[in-house]
Amino acid sequence: MPTIRDVAERAGVSPITVSRVINNSGYVSQETRLRVEAAIAELQYVPNSLARSLRFKRTHTLALVLTDITNPFWTTVARGVEDAASQCGFNVILCNTDENEAKQSEYLNVLLQKQVDGFLLVPARSTPDPIVLIQSQKVPTVVLDRQVPGAQVDIVRGDSEGGAYQLVRLLLSLGHRRIAMLSGPVSISTAADRVTGYCRALQELGLEAQAELICYGEYTQESGYQMAQKVLSLIPRPTALFAANNFIAIGALRALREAGVHVPEDMALVSFDDIPPAFVIEPFLTVAAQPAYEMGRRATELLLARLSGQAPLECQEIVLPTEIIVRRSSGSPVHFN
Repeated sequence: MPTIRDVAERAGVSPITVSRVINNSGYVSQETRLRVEAAIAELQYVPNSLARSLRFKRTHTLALVLTDITNPFWTTVARGVEDAASQCGFNVILCNTDENEAKQSEYLNVLLQKQVDGFLLVPARSTPDPIVLIQSQKVPTVVLDRQVPGAQVDIVRGDSEGGAYQLVRLLLSLGHRRIAMLSGPVSISTAADRVTGYCRALQELGLEAQAELICYGEYTQESGYQMAQKVLSLIPRPTALFAANNFIAIGALRALREAGVHVPEDMALVSFDDIPPAFVIEPFLTVAAQPAYEMGRRATELLLARLSGQAPLECQEIVLPTEIIVRRSSGSPVHFN
């Protein structure tokens, strides 16, 4: 394997000059730079990034810790992170926790040992413990999507409560009065916020939120399927379902199809988070769409600002608005008069 000294000898310069070319530091004439770059190419020399990292105390690596990369929402967030990081010369390590705290803890320890420069974290639960662990090592962190009570940390998230409120107001305007809420884990802030928005919309119309119509589960298709089966057994049935994310909505659709319940003719269905057009033949779901790419990009920009010392001293909380996109699944008033 060629060394920096081999490159220097081939280019007819000193090793320090090769180092300046590689690190783009210090003055090197254009003619000398071209000779060094040619020698690097000829010898297929790969610089020792670990040695440079130890010397400059930077690995130019960010950790992105997500909950479920199979969900297109998180895939889009990850793309926003990667694009923003790449533009500033940073690489991204992606980890997937499946909302599992033990798995999350294992990843955090490994990533801290690898001395990543910063974390973009979607906490498996809305507890401060993982934030405290990372901050104890003085590594900058930005939390994505969720609130973490008790933690002083930068956050970039969507307006979960506001988006839920708007979706339920839409259903109410269409004549629905018995709306079932299929939410995520009670220990995750987005699930609680979306239930809060649901309840606020009902209360504004003088309706009481009924416990039998509020289900907490997981942000998975299987959980959506099971929660939908549960509310379909109620008498009277709800006339509309509000799924707290797109995977819950997909599971609920399967349960409705198996029960012979047609959407929207027999029951309306709305969801938080959209499904990208590339994943479906025809956009069908009425949704509260979060700007997933923007979330990833803004979080990364904030983290990089922290690393460069250009961010405000106080922690930032950036709340991005949701967009209500009305499609066929919410039906129209004629179906429910």
